[in-house]
Amino acid sequence: MLIGAHVRDDDPLTAVADRKADVVQFFLSDPQGWKAPKPHPHGEAILADPVEVFIHSPYLINVASLNNRIRIPSRKNVTQHADGAAAVGAKGLIVHGGHVGDTDDVEAGLDNWRKLFEREQEKGGFKVPILIENTAGGENAITRDLEVIARLWDKVGEFGAGFCLDTCHAYAAGWDLATAVEKVKAITGRIDLVHLNNSRDEFGSTRDRHASVVDGEGTIDPEALVAVAREAGAPVIVETPADGQAADIAYLKEQLS
Repeated sequence: MLIGAHVRDDDPLTAVADRKADVVQFFLSDPQGWKAPKPHPHGEAILADPVEVFIHSPYLINVASLNNRIRIPSRKNVTQHADGAAAVGAKGLIVHGGHVGDTDDVEAGLDNWRKLFEREQEKGGFKVPILIENTAGGENAITRDLEVIARLWDKVGEFGAGFCLDTCHAYAAGWDLATAVEKVKAITGRIDLVHLNNSRDEFGSTRDRHASVVDGEGTIDPEALVAVAREAGAPVIVETPADGQAADIAYLKEQLS
């Protein structure tokens, strides 16, 4: 099983070596901005390296939004980052599910996700798989509740949409981690990547605050996280505090070997 971490984007291969990681995730541009990614300064080396790569899209992206000023640049940004991800040989682009406004119809947000894939399909499809990630909170969030994720998959499953399971988000949203993998696979038929994060907050808090898998302030039993990773059978990324990532990876490799 491939195990690694989300790292700073300036020199991901050095971070991989420092953490003894098999897989790496990073941003291609400011995660709080709309700018299109520029060619990575280490792009050729990343492309040539055997480490498996995933790219995380900026946090501002909200494909579901009914606000044109958010939805239209979000669609454009997903395509730009998918192109950038392909340039470094990434296996997928992770995109949060997003949300609609307090008085908006969630179904319209789900339709907007379908339109993203339909529009790109007309141009030949995305250059890398789009992995939709579950989220921790938000009243009209698209990927907080399994029931809404099922409705989303009715819209986008036929386009080959992938799924990224985040354990902190699932725990914060009130999912039982013991059954989360089974339930997600029953809906999507797949889990392409696991963000194996502990949570600083209690079960059902709806707060997205990651903690180290081990030796940190986490409220999730590390053995429960190991069980999720084992059942999912997908590459694992820890999005945990940088100073504890090497220990997290070492622990997971020992437990999952």
